[in-house]
Amino acid sequence: MKTFSFSFPVKAVLAFSVLLTACSSKEEQQTTTPTTETAKVAITTSPIQHINPSYTISVPGEMKPYEQVALYSKVSGFIKTLYVDRGDQVKKGQLLALLEAPEVNQRHLSDKSAEQKVHTDYLLAKQVYERLVDASKTNGAVALIELERAKSNMNSAKAAYESAKASTAQAYQQQDYLRITAPFDGIITDRYLSTGSLVGNNGAQPVFAMAQNGKLRLTVSIPEKHAAAVPDEMTATFTVSGAPGEKFDTQLSRTSGLLNNQDRSLTLEFDIDNKDKRFKGGDYAQVQLNLQRHNPTYWVNNKSILRSQAGTFVLTLDKEQNLKRIPVKMGAQLDTITEVFGQLALDDLIINKPSEEMKEGKIAM
Repeated sequence: MKTFSFSFPVKAVLAFSVLLTACSSKEEQQTTTPTTETAKVAITTSPIQHINPSYTISVPGEMKPYEQVALYSKVSGFIKTLYVDRGDQVKKGQLLALLEAPEVNQRHLSDKSAEQKVHTDYLLAKQVYERLVDASKTNGAVALIELERAKSNMNSAKAAYESAKASTAQAYQQQDYLRITAPFDGIITDRYLSTGSLVGNNGAQPVFAMAQNGKLRLTVSIPEKHAAAVPDEMTATFTVSGAPGEKFDTQLSRTSGLLNNQDRSLTLEFDIDNKDKRFKGGDYAQVQLNLQRHNPTYWVNNKSILRSQAGTFVLTLDKEQNLKRIPVKMGAQLDTITEVFGQLALDDLIINKPSEEMKEGKIAM
């Protein structure tokens, strides 16, 4: 730390002194003339710090289900049977509800019957063609035009059969849509309809809502100024109100990669194993994030930052005793030092205790 001093003028004006005497009519008035004194104020400076410390911030977070979905019917029909209710744990593929739609079943039977008919036609056309091929091996037994006609009939029958198979498969798929199954392991969080309710394929009303509670996402948002200080393998510690006094460790799983346009924040996600169902989806958490920038930045003492109506500044003093105000933006803050961004250099000397009275320019020694 270096110490300098500078001087500024102080005007001292003495008060008038009036002396009155009883034996004389003369008034004697004594006035002192203004004098200029010089007061010296010491300035201390410290070198700017170009470092890359790790630091911790505390931000609120939310525990969300890893997967969450509303389950709709893809076909119109009536709810025939509901197999689960709110709060039930379910496995992937488990049957949750069965719908009833007679027209869907009828279409499947009709398409299946049509498929069988065209399949028979195809087999017959194929048999005729194969016989003509065998007969054509004898010269003059079968006209070429007859052979070509038989081949064309066989190909047409085959195309009709393939089309019928596709229609039957589609009808079967429609029939399968009458079964509502769980897309993943989880818990039924809500049941919106009852047995006998009419459901449609317009997505107006879901049948169930379910969530994956064996695995959760801890989601937090950090301000823009900390976005570049997120390490690839960042660790964090969090607490939840449901487990007072306990701390839990986790590691970063993913980030949004881009800042949110509305609040200029970066979203971080931590995958939380919750097989023991200790946490509840929707819990709020307080998260301690361990951050560190990829490259060193400038840091100054907390008291070296001048905050005024004109903005935030640090004051520098060069070798020629020139004082300069540097506008800065504040970043992370530790116990005694603060990260600053501005037109700063490695050899800058920062005034430790700046004040509004310190103006730019060369100071008098």
